[in-house]
Amino acid sequence: MADTVKKASTSKAPRKTASVKAATGEVAPKKVTPSKKAVKTKVTAMAVSHERIAELAHRYWAERGRQHGHDAEDWLRAERELLGLAS
Repeated sequence: MADTVKKASTSKAPRKTASVKAATGEVAPKKVTPSKKAVKTKVTAMAVSHERIAELAHRYWAERGRQHGHDAEDWLRAERELLGLAS
């Protein structure tokens, strides 16, 4: 069975530039750019309720062994997680 080999395609003749076309009196074709599908996304602000933040902060407090003095940290951690900003 013989192996088939693809031949390299020859390149096309170089295109004329706009200045050459203007000098020869040719009409320059309209510039065509490749079209990309535009993806429209709707971004909406996510409102997180006070109750949901409080529930999650309470869970963090309970998981930490109900130690007092870290309520602000728990609250901010809960806010970050619920808003999707946790790193």
